[in-house]
Formats: sequence, structure tokens, C-alpha cells
Amino acid sequence: MLKGKTDKTNLPSRHVTEGPSRAPHRSYFYAMGLDEAEINQPFVGVATCWNEAAPCNISLNRQAQAVKLGVKAGAGTPREFTTITVTDGIAMGHEGMRSSLASREAIADTVELTMRGHCYDAIVGLAGCDKSLPGMMMAMVRLNTPSVFIYGGSILPGRLDGKDVTVQDVFEAVGQHQAGNMSDEALRTLERVACPSAGACGGQFTANTMACVSEAIGLALPNSSGAPAPYESRDQYGIASGEAVMKLIEKNIRARDIVTLESLQNAARVVACTGGSTNAGLHLPAIAHEAGIDFDLDDVCEIFRDTPYFVDLKPGGQYVAKDLYEAGGVPVVMKELRKASLIHEDCMTVTGRSIGEELDIVTKDADGTVIYPVETPISETGGVVGLKGNLAPEGAIVKIAGMTEDQLKFTGPARVFECEEDAFEAVQKREYKEGEVIVIRNEGPAGGPGMREMLSTTAALSGQGMGKKVALITDGRFSGATRGFCVGHVGPEAAHCGPIALVEDGDIITLNATDGEISIDVSDDEMAKRKANWKGPKETIYASGALYKFAKLVGSTRLGATTHPGGKVEKHIYMDL
Repeated sequence: MLKGKTDKTNLPSRHVTEGPSRAPHRSYFYAMGLDEAEINQPFVGVATCWNEAAPCNISLNRQAQAVKLGVKAGAGTPREFTTITVTDGIAMGHEGMRSSLASREAIADTVELTMRGHCYDAIVGLAGCDKSLPGMMMAMVRLNTPSVFIYGGSILPGRLDGKDVTVQDVFEAVGQHQAGNMSDEALRTLERVACPSAGACGGQFTANTMACVSEAIGLALPNSSGAPAPYESRDQYGIASGEAVMKLIEKNIRARDIVTLESLQNAARVVACTGGSTNAGLHLPAIAHEAGIDFDLDDVCEIFRDTPYFVDLKPGGQYVAKDLYEAGGVPVVMKELRKASLIHEDCMTVTGRSIGEELDIVTKDADGTVIYPVETPISETGGVVGLKGNLAPEGAIVKIAGMTEDQLKFTGPARVFECEEDAFEAVQKREYKEGEVIVIRNEGPAGGPGMREMLSTTAALSGQGMGKKVALITDGRFSGATRGFCVGHVGPEAAHCGPIALVEDGDIITLNATDGEISIDVSDDEMAKRKANWKGPKETIYASGALYKFAKLVGSTRLGATTHPGGKVEKHIYMDL
């Protein structure tokens, strides 16, 4: 713990607190009620994605106060600030979804700019919804400050007719309602009870997947991601996170000391064995990019391929984040991975101890219900796998958690749609046939723009009882709540004239999750002719503004759909300026 006046010789806050020339700056701090002792201490940015957009973020403001108590207890001066969030559950199924992935970049950028502009020495970042988690972690790695991440926690499951329900059930109920299998009143009853508290979606969708990543990668305190948002016990993790960041400052342990190739591999293992969201295949390369580490979709999928799937979570399984927490959480999961020699134990964590040292003190074992023993997994292959072939030379990704062996192969004629709205309308009208491969293109990062998720369409198919009778591929994304043979991240995207841009109705497409294949039965010569006649990317309505800028800057999905050159080419480190 730091005591008395801190030597700020090597801390960024010296630029705003030290020496006679900084008297004007200090006057601002006095205006906010700080005293001389607080001005002399390290300044810690406490960044939250708090807003009133959705339950995912609504409790972050309260939790930030606990973090500030921890920073103060460690003789630091917390400075709270907020950034944006776009919540996928609200943005889903309409034009607003285009803002989701772009918000990840905006979160990382705005946190970076706030930290730089005010010369904060460290950061504790709190996030609740899908893109805010990787966005916050990307900022930490980009700045390379002492950093601790803390998740806002999951929502409690709703209860209806003696069963747990989640927002996934509501999305799928829309399809049942459209099919005439659910009444108006039944749908209204479900929507009122499915989300009973603050917190992010409870299944192993993107938010909880990336929360597990934050622990596995070492940026969050062990088991801090598990407790649901309404639990007052989350405040203890907040206080501990504030105290932890002060120790990191003292020891000069920075984000890139923690986020390494090996820790990224650990994180990918945890995604695979928990049946996590396919979006991890986008976010892990993006976090790596900030550190200048080569770790792309192929690398992620290689780990997915040889990692057993042994944690039974929705949407492929039965349980939710609260159940995982009660079973011991990510530490028990990683303890099982260690038994199979699938974890790099030497990786540093924000505790100042290694992953191996942390796992040595875990007393719980797999319960056999939520967390299966690694020796007897649900399946030998990870819950998410990569595909590659002449339809996706840069790869694609599919979530297979919950699918049976006979469902891992699918061959059928293409039915092509130029955007999600066209596909959703056709699904509503039942203008598709069993056995078809529905192709939704022009939904990539640049072509969308924004790489929308297709949960409304896939949930409607599931609600109609057709989720296992058709397949779906897109250069866009799928929600972590999607199930069925739904292949996303097909690259190159249609806007860049990837093969998906050249598919025609009736072309035979083969998907094989066992062998990792995604192919189209069209000759190279025919594809070359189609490419020569290609009319160029579909025009979008976004000719200015944030989405225009995003579309112009965004890179390949395979590399994380990032918008700047990354750590590999940077010429300075923020902390050392």
C-alpha cells in the first residue's frame, strides 16, 4: 500500500499535479473538493459504461462507488468517468444494430482519450453489455497502464411455470407467436418475467463470455465476474479491484504484462469449454491487436478445435451465469483445464500472482452438473469451431454447443438475401424451404456497415421449429444467444467481393463442423466469371457520420474488425510519455 506523498517521477499524473507551473491545474482539483494529500496521490480513472439504456449497465454507477472506496483505501485518488454503451438486446433486429460493433471502437477510443487528456495513472474499468467489455479491455491494453477490469454482473433468470427463462426465450417466443403457436397474452406474460433484475443477459452469450475472458486473461480478479448484478456482494469485488490497482501501480505491473499470447490462449480455452459466444472470435484478436500480438481468428479456432466442451450453459445447455457462479465459477473451470494440461500457468494476473498460483488455492471441484469433469466432457470439441474453404478463404465461425453429432454436417441449396431485413421478412412469411442454406450478405463490418447480429432471424427460425432444419451463413455476426447451424464472420465479406458476394440461389453449399469445412459446389472458372461481372458493393444509406467513418477504417473480420494499425506500429507508450 502506498503511504504519504507519492513519487510521481514516472507517473502520468505528474503532468497535472507537480510543480509551480501546474498551479492552474491544481486549482481545478481543489474546486472539486480534493485536498493537497489527494492531489499528491496517484490518480486512478474509474471508467464505467453506465447508462439507462438497459439492465446490463444500470448498476454500474453504484458499483463504481465501491471501486472508489478501494482506491482510496489503497491511498489513491479515484476519478470517475463514463463512456457510451450500445446494448445489443435493445439494438437487435433494426438499423440500431449497426451501431453495436462500432461502439466497441468508440468505447476504447473515448476511454483512451479521457485517460490521456487527464493523465490518469491507472484504470479500473467496469462494463456490463457485450461490446463494452472488449472495448474497455482494448483501452487498457492500448494504454498499457496498470489496469483492473470488473464486470457489472449478470441478470437473474426469470421464472415461468417452474422453469428458468431468459431474454433468449423471448426472442424465440416471437417466432412461436408468428407461427401461431403462442397467444398474445402468453407472449406478454413471458416478456414481463424474463428479465427480473439489473444485469447482463444470463446465458453464455457475449457479455458473460467476455466476462469469463476477463478472468481467464488475468485482467479481472478471480471469480469477480460471477456474482449477479443485484448481489450486494459485488461491492466487495469492487473494493478489492480498487485496492488491487493500487498494488499494480506500486509494482509497475501493466496491462501488457498480463495480456500476452499465452493469456489470450487461456482465454480462448475458457470460451471453448463453456460454449461461449462466437463473438469472442472477433474480440480476442482485437484485444491482441492493441498489444501488437498476432492472434487472429485462425489461432482462436485452432484452440477451439482441441478444447473439450464441459460447462453446460445456455443457449446450448441448461444453466445460466448465476449457476456457474454457485458452482465455483471460472476458477473451477480453469482448474479442470489445468488437469488436462490446457492452461498456461505462468501468466500474470491482476492479483500479482500467476494463474497457477491462483488455481492452487481453489478448493472447489467440478460439480458434475454445471461444470463437468474435464475427463468426461459434454463433447470432445469446443462449443465454438472455425470453418474454412472456398466460400470463406479467411474463415468463418459457428457455435456448436448443444448440437448433436448428426447436426454437425449440412448440405443444401442456397437461398440468398441481400440484407437481414429481407431474410427476416422471408422467414416471417415462411418463404424458405427445409434443407436450404439461408445466405445473408452485405452485413459485414464495412458492407453493413457495422456487422449486425442476426438474432431476430435465427430466433424466429427456432420459434417456428425450423432451427435445425435449415442452416444460415452470413458475413455479419450472430448473437451469443443464437443456436442451430448458424455460421458467421464469413470472410472476406461481400463488400470486399469475398466469395459470399458471388453466391446465387440454388448453389449447393456444404457445411461440416467436424472437418471445419465451408464450401460451395461451383467451379473456380464460374466463380471467376461471376467476379468479373460483379457490380461492386451494395450501396448503404450511411454517407456521413460515425458509421461512415467506421466503414472506411474497419479492417478484416479475421483480424478483429479493428480501425487502427495497433500496437505493432506504435511509437510510444502512454505511461512513459
